[in-house]
Amino acid sequence: MRDGKVIAIAAGLLASVVAPGAGAHPFYEFPTPVTPIAQETLFIHNLFLTIMLALFIPSAAIVLYSLYAHRKSRGHVAAKFTRPTTPKQWVFVLLPFAGLVFIDYVILGIPAFHSILAIADTRDPALTVRVTASQWKWQYAYPSYGIQFTSSLSTPQDEIDGKAPPDKHFLREVDHPLVLPTNEKVDLVIASDDVIHSFWVPAFGIKQDAVPGSLRETWVKIDKPGVYRGQCAELCGVGHAFMPIVVVAKTPTDFAHWVAAEQAKAAATRAAASQTFTMAQLMQRGQGVYDKICAACHQPTGLGIPGAFPPIAGGHPFAASPALIANLAQRGFYRNGDVVMGSVASHIGIVLHGIPGSPMPAFESQLSALDIAAVITFERNSFGNHDGQPVEPATVESAEHDQ
Repeated sequence: MRDGKVIAIAAGLLASVVAPGAGAHPFYEFPTPVTPIAQETLFIHNLFLTIMLALFIPSAAIVLYSLYAHRKSRGHVAAKFTRPTTPKQWVFVLLPFAGLVFIDYVILGIPAFHSILAIADTRDPALTVRVTASQWKWQYAYPSYGIQFTSSLSTPQDEIDGKAPPDKHFLREVDHPLVLPTNEKVDLVIASDDVIHSFWVPAFGIKQDAVPGSLRETWVKIDKPGVYRGQCAELCGVGHAFMPIVVVAKTPTDFAHWVAAEQAKAAATRAAASQTFTMAQLMQRGQGVYDKICAACHQPTGLGIPGAFPPIAGGHPFAASPALIANLAQRGFYRNGDVVMGSVASHIGIVLHGIPGSPMPAFESQLSALDIAAVITFERNSFGNHDGQPVEPATVESAEHDQ
């Protein structure tokens, strides 16, 4: 009776591991796989657990039985041999060894080998998306559609500071998610603008490092529409926790509608570069760009981070190495945080092209001329700076063309 219960429990554990369609599993909480790679990963994981339990349960049972049935109190004496000598003993030694080799190289090795080949096969995609990581945001570009945008954390600052209750997706929500079609192979070309990051979406079964100066590739083919969340999985600086990934998978029809809407939005943004805006309009838009793009480094207060990111707030000296201070001062950026002490042209050049040898990246490929004009206007008229003059998008476009 007792043996029957043990067998029933073991069978239940095995069944729970290999149950078809095991997604958010109660034992190990795997997210439901929605790509072939994730499904293959979960299959190998379940297969490994099944084999582990199939080996562990009888082995443990034999050991426990031996300890009980052959104990010293029953008159049993320890064996004196130190190595196998009879054919039977050699069989008991070699058979488990051969079984483990078979399990490792055949039962587990062959599926794992095919999975590795599948992950590396990025040929013939229906769509290619460039994913560029930087501290601490993601930039997504669709070359075939002329679409490009930056995705940043959208969790309100009050929630981050503990002044408001956190949302259920706390630190896992963005202003502009990556949108992909379902049932189509999408090639992801991943790079980094600064340090090593890592693109990780558990439901897709992928985790690909973004390495400066190198292009890495992976692919996804999403089974069903939905919202899938991930994050940067490589410690990349003080803002590492504020670098989530949100992917919205749409049907091909809905994806085509999204593409058309994004293309129209991009065209409107390009057309805005020839328009003239009021100071109030630029300040409002500039604050939004600053909060989304710049505040992670220069901080919402404009005070920066001592030794790492310079202040924008006027009258606040920047403590850093002499080489970095000289590099910044050469560009008028920013003596004692007074950005107005540098020329508008210098300020535009810094935002467009970054500063070599410093953490300041180039935003030429990330922000439109309107957004750059707006954020420069905001910086030069906030945090104790009072330039009083707007910077128009046409001025930024002219600076881009002069390079």
